[in-house]
Amino acid sequence: MSQPQTSERLAEIHAENIGGIDDTTVSLSSGVTALTGRNATNRTSLLRALMGALGSDRVSLKGDADKGRIELTLGGEDDSIYTRTLAREDGTVVMGGEPYLEDSEGADLFAFLLENNEARQAVARGEDLREVIMRPVDTDAIQAEIRQLETQKRDLDEQLDRLESLDDQLPDLERQRTQLEDQIEDKRTELDEKEAAIEDADSTVDDTREQKAEFEDALDDLQEARSDLDDIRYRLDTERESIQALEDEREGIRTELQEMSETPAGDLSDIDAEIDHLREHKQSLESTISQLQRVLQFNEEMLEGDSPELQQALQNTTDSGSADEGALTDQLLADEGETTVCWTCGSEVERETIDETLESLRSLREEKSHERNDLRSELDELTTKRSELQADRDRRERLDRKLDEIDREIDDRESTVAELTDEQQELEDEINDLEADVEALEAEEHSELLDLHKEANQLEFELGRLKNDLEDVTDEIETVEADLDERENLEKERTTFQEELADLRTRIEQLEAQAVEEFNEHMQTILEILAYENIERIWIERAERTVREGRRKVQRGVFDLHIVRNTDEDATYEDTIEHLSESEREVTGLVFALAGYLVHNLYETLPFIVVDSLEALDSDRIAALVEYFEEYAEYLVVALLPEDAVALDGQHHRLNEI
Repeated sequence: MSQPQTSERLAEIHAENIGGIDDTTVSLSSGVTALTGRNATNRTSLLRALMGALGSDRVSLKGDADKGRIELTLGGEDDSIYTRTLAREDGTVVMGGEPYLEDSEGADLFAFLLENNEARQAVARGEDLREVIMRPVDTDAIQAEIRQLETQKRDLDEQLDRLESLDDQLPDLERQRTQLEDQIEDKRTELDEKEAAIEDADSTVDDTREQKAEFEDALDDLQEARSDLDDIRYRLDTERESIQALEDEREGIRTELQEMSETPAGDLSDIDAEIDHLREHKQSLESTISQLQRVLQFNEEMLEGDSPELQQALQNTTDSGSADEGALTDQLLADEGETTVCWTCGSEVERETIDETLESLRSLREEKSHERNDLRSELDELTTKRSELQADRDRRERLDRKLDEIDREIDDRESTVAELTDEQQELEDEINDLEADVEALEAEEHSELLDLHKEANQLEFELGRLKNDLEDVTDEIETVEADLDERENLEKERTTFQEELADLRTRIEQLEAQAVEEFNEHMQTILEILAYENIERIWIERAERTVREGRRKVQRGVFDLHIVRNTDEDATYEDTIEHLSESEREVTGLVFALAGYLVHNLYETLPFIVVDSLEALDSDRIAALVEYFEEYAEYLVVALLPEDAVALDGQHHRLNEI
């Protein structure tokens, strides 16, 4: 994997009324910045402020403030400024501004790695990791592309069906051409013989030139009239054949319309209403999830001591107790895991009781997240159904329009047939008169030569008609062959569509398999950096299970996490996340989240990675991890206790005051 190359530039973050921060401005250099200090020093608040400016909604407004603001300036040739505003409106906090990211979902999962990061927590709770891993992948776009390709393929199928009928006509047309060529050859031979007889007769018969010229003129007029009549008959045949073809096509369309299922307007409107309802429900769930997240975030900050409200609560407790209990932060650390002051009622409660309440809230958040995911699936199903119904309706409308066009064309061609029939009758009357004239001339002066000329004239007429027929058949064959030549291209195009559809339909599965493979590779690399002797390997395995999606049960891939451990005797065995200690779960969750940062290439679109709560790692492992990810992130901001920061490279920027 190629690693990003970055140039040195300064970033400045300014925060007002964010978390536990009143007002601060902090500069961050390219590379690693270690926020070093004890709890209750606003390190987490600063990290959340940075996350907010980058696009995350997981940032809180100071408890006693109505408005807050974050501003991130990235230095360079032209400074870029990104903002985030927070304001209380009707009991909720409304966010605005222009942050770095329009969509922070991937970053929230794999770049903003605080203690309550969803990816880290999903591992710690032993959840199916597929939804977490695949969430940044835009599968809706894939489904839309599938529907578009299916429509294009249907159009190609219709064109190829039409060409298939042309293919059946081609052998008959070729036989007809061969027969016409043979007839023309026979007729030409007969005419040559007749012209030779005329030449012989010319040398022995002395007809008057005037009589011969008059007779030939009469024959020419008769031949021209017969030729015109032949053209009229051909046009009539063509028009009648076209009318028959149109009537057949009309009958086929009517049959197809009868076979198509009706799509009442109510069906689509009902589905639209249901989609709107589900979207509103989904938005409501997302709002609930967001509120739960803020409640959890606030309470976690209170437990961490990174909040002015908690400081005041502890100060009140200190004032009512011994004056020699020590510094405020030391109190918090000493009481952690035992009792603490409830920031809601002011009474002293067991820390475990608060943890249990928070776990219940996390479970509720998880339940709402699953419900939201089910709604997403149901929405996808309804959207697909709506697209199919709309496609049927569009197809019916196209067929109705085609029927109207065919009816109009049949009317036009029937009018043309009526006109041609009148012309045919007029020409037949004219030909009868011309034939009478020729017969009269023959009666006046009958001769063998005149008979020969008459016969030759008739042969020329018949030969000309055959040539016209041959030309028409040849043109029709060339048209059919040109269409059939296009069939090969259409078939190739349809094959391409079929392949693209097959690829798209398996794209999600392929993306899942690729994501699993990359996660496993990166997790192994990170584990090797951490060098845990009792953890040999952590990997994800993709499996198929029957799950509910909306109202249906479908086969879907799930991602199971496996852990191979080492014993003191160098034996290995497979374990599960449930059997790991709390610190081992935290490490595993961190490894998973960091791997996600690399798998989804977040360093290509986001210059920051934010990390907190590394207490489960010793200082040397923290230093090794920081050094590895320094090569990917332009800015790596990590919150560390002073004793954990000592192992970092001395050249790294340290920030001790916020």
